[in-house]
Amino acid sequence: MIELAIISGTDRPGAQALKISGYLMQRYRKMGAKVSLINLQDFPLEAVKGGVYGQENSAIETYNKPLHQADGLVMVIPEYNGSFPGILKLFIDYLPFPESFLRKPISYIGESAGAFGAMRAVEQMEQVAEYRYAHNFPERVFIPRVNKNFSEEKGILDEFQNSLLDSQIKNFYHFVENLKQQYQFTS
Repeated sequence: MIELAIISGTDRPGAQALKISGYLMQRYRKMGAKVSLINLQDFPLEAVKGGVYGQENSAIETYNKPLHQADGLVMVIPEYNGSFPGILKLFIDYLPFPESFLRKPISYIGESAGAFGAMRAVEQMEQVAEYRYAHNFPERVFIPRVNKNFSEEKGILDEFQNSLLDSQIKNFYHFVENLKQQYQFTS
């Protein structure tokens, strides 16, 4: 069995990213994965107030535990001001380097109210993850006009885009399985 952590990449209340994350959790559980949610609405901001980089921080360590235990990550990233949300960058900045993303497979889903589905935000996040030695999964999914094009019950309403999501879910699951097996033999 593989363990996945799904990161809802914003702290905005009522965000579509959280709804998409919940939908993905159901889909991956049906495939047999153990799935946890990292909801950035719950990020312990008070624990990092004043910039406590490099210091022991039990609140952050507890919050980050699902990421460290996961065999793979699924990031649901909204586009804010042409990039990904600041809370997502803060979350990453407080992860241990490089071990947090080291050899970790990461899948990306971008979502936006606009026409491009957070393509720029996902590409920027891929650069950050690559810098931290992650395995970026190449099948990305972008959900444009998310407020009209996504349903918590049905997923993406556009048939073609939904087929891309189906493919990503199935193929990422197997990608994580294969990498997990590979690294068990080489570690």
